[in-house]
Amino acid sequence: MKTEFKFSNLLGTVYSQGNLLFSPDGTCLFSPVGNRVTVFDLVNNKSHTLPFAHRKNIARIGLTPRGNLLLSVDEDGRAILTNVPRRVVLHHFSFKSPVSALAFSPSGRHIAVGVGRHIEIWHTPSTPDQSPDGELEFAPFVRHRVFAGHFDTVTNLQWSGDSLFLLSSAKDLTARIWSLDPTPGFVPTTLAGHREGVIGAYFSEDQETIYTISRDGAVFQWNYLGRPKASEADDEMEEDGNDERWRITERHYFMQTNAKVKCCVFHPESKLLVAGFSNGVFGLYEMPEFNMIHTLSISQNDIDFVTINKTGEWLAFGASKLGQLLVWEWQSESYILKQQGHFDSMNALTYSPDGQRVVTTADDGKIKVWDVNSGFCIVTFTEHSSGVTACEFAKRGNVLFTASLDGSIRAWDLIRYRNFRTFTAPTRLSFSCLGVDPSGEVVCAGSLDSFDIHIWSVQTGQLLDRLAGHEGPVSSLAFAPNGGVVVSGSWDHTVRIWSVFDRTQTSEPLQLQADVLDVAFRPDSRQLAVSTLDGQLTFWSVSEAEQQSGVDGRRDVSGGRKLTDRRTAANAAGNKSFSTIRYSADGSCVLAGGNSKYICLYSVSSLVLLKRFTVSINLSLSGTQEFLNSKMMTEAGPLGLIDEQGEASDLEDRIDKSLPGSKRGGDPSARKRMPEVRVTGVTFAPTGRSFCAASTEGLLIYSLDTEPLFDPIDLDLAITPASTIYVLEKEKDYLKAIVMAFRLNEAPLIRQVFQGIPHSNIALVVDELPVVYIPRLLRFVAMQTEESPHLEFCLLWIQAILVSHGQWVSDNRGSVDSELRIVSRAVGKIRDELRRLADENVYTIDYLLSQPEPKASLQNGGEEGLKSITDGSALDEDMDGENDDGEWIGLD
Repeated sequence: MKTEFKFSNLLGTVYSQGNLLFSPDGTCLFSPVGNRVTVFDLVNNKSHTLPFAHRKNIARIGLTPRGNLLLSVDEDGRAILTNVPRRVVLHHFSFKSPVSALAFSPSGRHIAVGVGRHIEIWHTPSTPDQSPDGELEFAPFVRHRVFAGHFDTVTNLQWSGDSLFLLSSAKDLTARIWSLDPTPGFVPTTLAGHREGVIGAYFSEDQETIYTISRDGAVFQWNYLGRPKASEADDEMEEDGNDERWRITERHYFMQTNAKVKCCVFHPESKLLVAGFSNGVFGLYEMPEFNMIHTLSISQNDIDFVTINKTGEWLAFGASKLGQLLVWEWQSESYILKQQGHFDSMNALTYSPDGQRVVTTADDGKIKVWDVNSGFCIVTFTEHSSGVTACEFAKRGNVLFTASLDGSIRAWDLIRYRNFRTFTAPTRLSFSCLGVDPSGEVVCAGSLDSFDIHIWSVQTGQLLDRLAGHEGPVSSLAFAPNGGVVVSGSWDHTVRIWSVFDRTQTSEPLQLQADVLDVAFRPDSRQLAVSTLDGQLTFWSVSEAEQQSGVDGRRDVSGGRKLTDRRTAANAAGNKSFSTIRYSADGSCVLAGGNSKYICLYSVSSLVLLKRFTVSINLSLSGTQEFLNSKMMTEAGPLGLIDEQGEASDLEDRIDKSLPGSKRGGDPSARKRMPEVRVTGVTFAPTGRSFCAASTEGLLIYSLDTEPLFDPIDLDLAITPASTIYVLEKEKDYLKAIVMAFRLNEAPLIRQVFQGIPHSNIALVVDELPVVYIPRLLRFVAMQTEESPHLEFCLLWIQAILVSHGQWVSDNRGSVDSELRIVSRAVGKIRDELRRLADENVYTIDYLLSQPEPKASLQNGGEEGLKSITDGSALDEDMDGENDDGEWIGLD
């Protein structure tokens, strides 16, 4: 089994804190998610997470006007410069202090950064297409100027359209105008008059008007009055001490009762002002008349940030308390994107049998279904009234079962998206684990309150039996994949194997040395893996009921010292066990995770640690450091646990609204303070090409299909994209062209060569193709079958592969099993679409033939009318009034 799994995507959370950014073309949205950045493609309905990670949560991000460079800064002021198209980190840099504002100039040549109460102007690093010699600068960050004048933290920076002037706003109740370079006759201007901190200051399109917005809801309009005459200027200089040329001409107020302005944005071209308030309402206003266009409540908590795309059509809102991200089109009053992650810790996850969806459950009582390809949540179930602790699919994949602390087991129909069956026990129990028979006929659940296992019939909803035998709480359940037995693990140091379908329901106890945390079946149902509290992984034969082997994982999983730990990471006992384990798709490996920052991958046959994955390096989480810094320890305890809320500068930030003693469920904000890094669930995809981990950071997906840019094996100087295209189009050596494309391993090039081969030559090319390229070709054809509209062309490739290399595929079934699953899924998808298309066409034909005979047939003696119906011309005239050759086949 391959073990080169790499981070692929981050699901389960869509926004944490900081600012949002639209791409220059307005089709993509950049959102900071913890210490990573996620990009949402709003047109193609997909999302991906950039592969780099900061040492702490991201505070600010900035994007060049061309959209090729992304600058992200974390809470400590450490910055990373990234090439967005290539997803490659170019440079690491550190500012002196935390960054509160960041803006690229419209020309793209400078970066304005608000560092505390100072404003620093930096040169933008040049890219090869910008610099005259085609090379990057050796020192990419060069400081141009520093502006000092504000007396408190800078909150917002805005450039003028010509990139010559800069407008800054700060908590010192003022906004200031700065010149990028020294300009004759220009004096930095202070715009004062607000009674609370200014959160935004913006130029109008002609730069003759400035709008400033403060936290108390005041909007001031400043107009440029021109340079005073010499005599007037002398008088004003004597009276006021400076040459003021901006005056307040209008004062407006938002009039939101008991709500502060949290964020705002102004679009100069459309003169649209958008403000988000602390009560979850946002408002749209047209300037300079201050006409209210629309107000809408989109959240129950503060709106932390708002931005608008270049055309002024889409508004993006972020609310960090519940992790909400919204994109709203204000003209049509419709949502473009509406996503929300779990606002409490995830408990369990599972893949659907086809590998296309991942289901997550959390302490917030919600069940979310995530699409793996797009990265979006497609449905959320909220019927459970308490934390959901376990979830599992039936074998066919259309039914999902969940267990909850509210005392119910629910069955969900994932075709109609509804709860069609609810199972309860005679007494109120909090269910903690769940098992589903592969046939979907029986479901069983265990609880920490009762030592019995309850079994229900899915068809009738009736309680069939209670299995008694454990002497402690039941912690885990698992049905054998062949449906023969069910296995239960308990805190009484035993694992019991139950034959629930026999006449006499006997159990075979397996004795262990510590509390059982999780059990997992190998896909062939012959072996059982058990994780215990003492950090041991033991493997048992199901038929013989005896232990085959074991692994001591305490040293492998231990890592990360929490803030409250009195002992070092190596000596702490709380993180030295695996709370969740799963077998790989082929049964050769076991994936294990626990209350630490590591996920371990073990080989079952050799009992060695194959690879250890680090879940997070985010220092904003407790437990990511191996050694704590002694300067963070004070007489009152760890510095990270001391409440600094009472020292906040704003009154509403000093007020503590959290419930006393509440840690989860009722008060979501308590979890955000210093969450501990841990892994609550792991699972392999059915294809074996990826696995998921539910962690504090979110839903992490690790995959083998991260597609490197090129594969250097068998490369020489003659193999280039240009030479590959030449071989394809000029020499028409199709076999050589596709081998060259596979060696370069660039997806666009492979696709071009693949589509450039004539369909009549497919069988000859596949027959002569070296066997080493068969798995890659099989996987690529399967992906193209799902994505491209050339259905018959892709099916011809699949047929040629199986005809020419069918024996090799059969002999190497284990190595190409995941590829065959993708092919099967793609062919099944085509079959379902064609069946649906044929049904729609049959209904359309029946409807058209049932219509009354057109008048043309009666006037022309019947023959011409019958001919017009036969060739379809009369139908075209009847349907759209024109005699055209319109196609009505219902392909998307």
